[in-house]
Amino acid sequence: MLKSKLFAPYIFFAIFILIDLYVWQGIKFLLRNSSPKKFKITKIIYWSYSALIYIAFILGSVAHLKPTSWGKFVGAFVLFIIICKILYVLFLIFDDLQRITRHTLHYFKKKRNAEIANNEHGITRLKFLHYMGLGIGGLFISGAVWGIFKGAHNYIIHRKTLKIDGLPVSFKGLKIIQISDIHSGSFWDKEAVIKGIELIKKEKADMVFFTGDLVNDTSKEVEPWIDVFKEIKAPLGVFSTLGNHDYGDYVQWNSPEDKIQNLNEMIQHHKSLGWDLLMDEHRIIEKNGEKIAVLGIQNWSNVGRFPKYGDLEKAYKGTEDIPVKLLLSHDPTHWRQQVLNHKPDIKASFAGHTHGMQFGVDTAFYKWSPAKFIYPEWLDLYTENNQHLYVNRGFGYLGYPGRMGIYPEISVFTLV
Repeated sequence: MLKSKLFAPYIFFAIFILIDLYVWQGIKFLLRNSSPKKFKITKIIYWSYSALIYIAFILGSVAHLKPTSWGKFVGAFVLFIIICKILYVLFLIFDDLQRITRHTLHYFKKKRNAEIANNEHGITRLKFLHYMGLGIGGLFISGAVWGIFKGAHNYIIHRKTLKIDGLPVSFKGLKIIQISDIHSGSFWDKEAVIKGIELIKKEKADMVFFTGDLVNDTSKEVEPWIDVFKEIKAPLGVFSTLGNHDYGDYVQWNSPEDKIQNLNEMIQHHKSLGWDLLMDEHRIIEKNGEKIAVLGIQNWSNVGRFPKYGDLEKAYKGTEDIPVKLLLSHDPTHWRQQVLNHKPDIKASFAGHTHGMQFGVDTAFYKWSPAKFIYPEWLDLYTENNQHLYVNRGFGYLGYPGRMGIYPEISVFTLV
């Protein structure tokens, strides 16, 4: 297992070199009628850029360098170029497969096709596919750049009415806001984030839920943002839980003690924010003598690469006599494994984690993202057997410093 992890980056490195070689063959085809000077300049630019990327990749792998804020933008741009190359390669492969099939059939039939014999008249299918591939790649880059400078902080309020069976009369009309996946270590525009906080404050919710991933890697990432997020308040409380990124699992610590210290600091930061962090715990909310329970567990995932720290039974104990329970659990895969049909009195669960992969289609009529191939429940509201799960789109972003199609979310729920 360890060897495979060590060699995995270099396997990807080799794949990217092969992609570069393939793309260069396509560019050579488009430049075949160009002047030698133009061809030479293009070749120098193309391979110089690729060489810089290879060098940066090797240095980053060896030194385990953590990118700066500007480094994240540069990394995003490099990622866009790689994706464009992959899109271009798909078009080239499609045409190559067509031509190989056609030539093979002609070989066995002992005849030539006029289209192959004379492919210099007008625009050939090959040239058309080349330009199509480049055009789609260019559109993708334009969309990705827009996603950074406009989409990253395009906060959308999604309103939902949740029908809760057995909801006490005193809690009918209860207004809850959920935010998730802040990832404070990724933020690059403080003023834009503050505008998002103002939207939350204007809603004047009775309760606020935060469902994990306050940071990317370490607790220190949130420190510059404490004064911003502590402005989130609610009369019945702001309740929070931890996500997979909050434990420091993705950092090489000098010692186990350093990792434990990081988690202790994270817990303290929630207190500094004025948020009630639920670590496999519950809180009983009472109005006019009637009660509901808010449960919160640590990260628990049914996806192998993510941790199972949470203990639902521990959080549940002591709430058996309360008929309506609301659960904060970061990873949506937890719902189907331990909540749905297992704990019917947990009427609504609130999760995040997926971000909708920050890329996709998100309309009232159709929703799509690569996330749907990984998570059965990946976005918005799911209801089965009178139990609800809401998967928040996330307030921040990770990796790619923007969003395309699936924008940061503030969820507003009304219980009826």
